[in-house]
Amino acid sequence: MSCRILFVDDDAALRVSTAQWLQLSGFDVAAADNADAAFAMAAADPPDVIVSDVRMPGADGLSVLRHFTEADPTLPVILITGHGDVPLAVEAMRLGAYDFLQKPFEPEHLVEVIRKADDKRRLMREVIRLRSLLGGDRSLASRLMGSSAQAARMREKIAALASVDCDVIVMGETGTGKEVVARALHDLSRRASGPYVAINCAAIPADMFESELFGHEAGAFTGARGVRVGRLEYANGGTVLLDEIESMPLALQAKVLRAIQERQIERLGSNQSIPLDLRVVAATKDDLKAASEAGRFRQDLYYRLHVGEIVLPPLRERTEDIPLLFLHFASDAAHRHGRELRALDKDSIAALLRHDWPGNVRELRTAAERFAIGLETPAERLASASTEGAEAWLPAQVAAYERELIAAAIREHQGDMAGAAQSLGIPRRTLNEKMNRLGLTRRAAEPARR
Repeated sequence: MSCRILFVDDDAALRVSTAQWLQLSGFDVAAADNADAAFAMAAADPPDVIVSDVRMPGADGLSVLRHFTEADPTLPVILITGHGDVPLAVEAMRLGAYDFLQKPFEPEHLVEVIRKADDKRRLMREVIRLRSLLGGDRSLASRLMGSSAQAARMREKIAALASVDCDVIVMGETGTGKEVVARALHDLSRRASGPYVAINCAAIPADMFESELFGHEAGAFTGARGVRVGRLEYANGGTVLLDEIESMPLALQAKVLRAIQERQIERLGSNQSIPLDLRVVAATKDDLKAASEAGRFRQDLYYRLHVGEIVLPPLRERTEDIPLLFLHFASDAAHRHGRELRALDKDSIAALLRHDWPGNVRELRTAAERFAIGLETPAERLASASTEGAEAWLPAQVAAYERELIAAAIREHQGDMAGAAQSLGIPRRTLNEKMNRLGLTRRAAEPARR
């Protein structure tokens, strides 16, 4: 995809020679001899990178810089000067210049700076697109990102179950986002204004489990000095998540079943029934049906909870979502740590697609944060990971990479399929065939619209 350069310099010889060099280096170049001409040309055909002389008659390079950065903060502006003016360079960088070069400059160095500036521009615009998806709304796309068919089906299932008031089992491997799904079911339901209470069944000691869930009256047992409202009662009017429910002691499952079935509880030490109005979401990494058949989980509790079911696919089954998720997590981490987000190289993208991600999205988030704070690239981090079976993953990796390139081209051209095909160097018919084969729709690839 060609990068469009707008080169601004009043020196005709330098303007012509530099434009020719940039064209030979693979750039699409437009040249202007003054700031006003540059403004008009940019309005007619927006550039990807601006390269401007500082000392020019009329409006100078700093005026060019201010004009373009105010209109589009993601547009890189590179300034050049023949005067070695250090205070001017400092002022230019303060105003947002991407870089500052002194004449005479090496053409190869200018090409390198432009390419890095274009990489940063693309990255910044992708980050902005991602943040628009995550911009504080309650949509599922902002919580469960991904353009794969698996991600789309997952969102559809969650949306369908959020609209009804039934209990749900959410099943998935460690790190697939079970709690994110539970929270989405709550926030997108009629119970959104009520409490959301998450209970990790594996973290509560067996001798405290009943008190934690049902509460107790003063004097119910040694150390019970006052009344305590249990977690189920506290969740009244909202949603309760029973996370890692497979870890709940069998002896307590009957009491939990009764509470869920009758929608009422009694605090320890009390004979008074307290009605419950809540939705129960049970999260598990185990197959509860198989566990119930093996006697490790109560069958009656399983069948009572199994009104709705959401099975979350592992990350290795939706590899085309990995680059998008990684970029989002890395962008978020870079913002939190005050770091500039680096672009991903091809080796790192290949490493992300090759790894099987046993820790799923949680592991991917950690890798992205390490990358964002400058510890290592994915290629370096995952170099020591086992490559056993990599050949079997190759078709999926190639398809995922091809899918992401096509989606990026469609986003870049704002849904213009002819423009996307041209930028990819393939006929429109070939693009349609590839999209059908990869399960990619134009709507899924286009940037989100408000």
